[in-house]
Amino acid sequence: MKKGTYVDGFVISIPKKNTAKYIKMARQGLQAWMKFGALDYKECIIDSPKPKGVTFTFTKMAKAKPTEAVWFSFVTYKSKAHRDAVTKKVMAYFEKKYKDQPMDMPFKMNRFSSAGFKVVVGA
Repeated sequence: MKKGTYVDGFVISIPKKNTAKYIKMARQGLQAWMKFGALDYKECIIDSPKPKGVTFTFTKMAKAKPTEAVWFSFVTYKSKAHRDAVTKKVMAYFEKKYKDQPMDMPFKMNRFSSAGFKVVVGA
């Protein structure tokens, strides 16, 4: 991974039956974010939902149902300003691409959480 000082992070619960649909959408996201300058892009499905000794899990935080899998995703940038510029281009690209046919989302948008993070410690 190239070094960056800013990360957008996402946590979302996806119905397990929509996994293939979400992966297809994530691949489109990967292509777009990297095309427009992101340093790294990762989509990660939960694999160890109950780590030993942890009481407040991602599954609990995301209020995931037994029929859902939790995804943790992140995009890395050079800076917050770089994030803003890349995201603006990505959003314009998808607005144009889906202008006549809205994207069929494989999850409920009110279950999607995201935030921008300034990297404080990293390799």
